Amino acid sequence: MDKLSHAAQVRILYKAILRLHRGLNPEIRAFGDQYVRDEFKRHRTAEPQFVPIFMTEWTNYAIVLSKQLGKKANMHSLGLKLSPDDFNKFSEEQLAQLFELYQETKKPVNHDKPPDEESKQ
Repeated sequence: MDKLSHAAQVRILYKAILRLHRGLNPEIRAFGDQYVRDEFKRHRTAEPQFVPIFMTEWTNYAIVLSKQLGKKANMHSLGLKLSPDDFNKFSEEQLAQLFELYQETKKPVNHDKPPDEESKQ
């Protein structure tokens, strides 16, 4: 079998993550789907040295989420805890992005609108 092109590998990972998100509650799914779309779009033109890290981290995310959803975990226990050492490895830009992500998760949810409309505001 021929080795898959890089573009095909990225597409497979992207679609696998979106499929995994189907197991999340609607608010988390809408937020997660939009975040994944934005990140994959943002990294289309990433410098070559960052591509393996990007692929590894998103693959790890897919593996962890798959295991957590497979256990029928409580939605409050999704994800992994970051250690102080993890934070020290982040660049200033990554820390700013993480903080923005944190702020997004703290916004109140408007239950009168479908989740995908909520993320467009």
